[in-house]
Amino acid sequence: MAKKDKSALQEHKGVSVSEITNINHIERIKLKRKTNTNVDVLISSILNKNIAALSQAITLIESNNQKHEKKANTILKACLPYANNSIRIGITGVPGVGKSTFIETFGKHLTALGKRVAVLAIDPSSSVTKGSILGDKTRMEALVKDNHAYIRPSASGTSLGGVARKTRETIVLCEAAGFDVIIIETVGVGQSETTVHSMVDFFLLLKLAGAGDELQGIKRGIIEMADIIAINKTDGQNIKQAKLAKVAFNNALHLYPKKQSNWQPKVTTCSALKNDGIDVIWTMILEYLTLTQKNNYFTKKRQEQNKFWVIQTIENQLKYDFFNRPDIQKELKIKLEEVTNNKITAFSAAAYLLNIPNI
Repeated sequence: MAKKDKSALQEHKGVSVSEITNINHIERIKLKRKTNTNVDVLISSILNKNIAALSQAITLIESNNQKHEKKANTILKACLPYANNSIRIGITGVPGVGKSTFIETFGKHLTALGKRVAVLAIDPSSSVTKGSILGDKTRMEALVKDNHAYIRPSASGTSLGGVARKTRETIVLCEAAGFDVIIIETVGVGQSETTVHSMVDFFLLLKLAGAGDELQGIKRGIIEMADIIAINKTDGQNIKQAKLAKVAFNNALHLYPKKQSNWQPKVTTCSALKNDGIDVIWTMILEYLTLTQKNNYFTKKRQEQNKFWVIQTIENQLKYDFFNRPDIQKELKIKLEEVTNNKITAFSAAAYLLNIPNI
């Protein structure tokens, strides 16, 4: 038999367009059915670690439909007493640092230890089309197949910091469903790190050696938030550069004041691709938890985060209520047109709109 011609354009087996279309169609049908789901059945199923029920509840929480809000709040209230039993880990890093590969390898390491792991992957939404790829499941193929892991990609939408608007509520549901470790992956751009830091117990910053961002990291203040800096892709020809970067980051950490947690941030190297150094990172996280639980910082931080959650929820609701008022929507179009034509200033337009009485 003649050998098949090989070409650089040869396609590898994957998911066909028709399959994607069919999947999307099925999901739309499921979503319609979900609106009629019995709330009590959903709550009971979540507490019994039913993943399908968990996904349905998260869909209700993420929905902007006011009809779903009451159901979502009922589910949250019922699940709250069963929450707060997990370790919440935020993971960030610039695009290309290997977040998805790291999370998959890290997640597999944890499930091998008997942990149940939930990954909340925040996918960036396009500022132009408002859409998101939500491709984290395809990038974490091995973890998707793990019965002790759950991956939920969510669109960041217009949320400040690129974090999904309902991420905190989703954490509560995942904890009620019995997950021991909740991993939140940020989009790795802008202010997303700050927002994620406000909802996790431990913050892991992934870095690349020789990327020229050692000092940039210091200027952005991201290092100040990190509990561990892990230099990823420490393999092959990158090993020497990674060791130099580790020294540089260690020196930088000593420039910062001592953390309230009394934890001294650490720098380590790892290779998610080679599964090297992952166990060291988990050991460091356990050391952090032991320290902060002993000095009560862990509980104090959770309490402060809950207070911040209240304020942020109020701000989000006020913004939603304001822009959904029919009178504001009508007047906003007029004022935007006037601003565009330089008839009034943006400040004057905003002041006018904010002073319209809510009848």
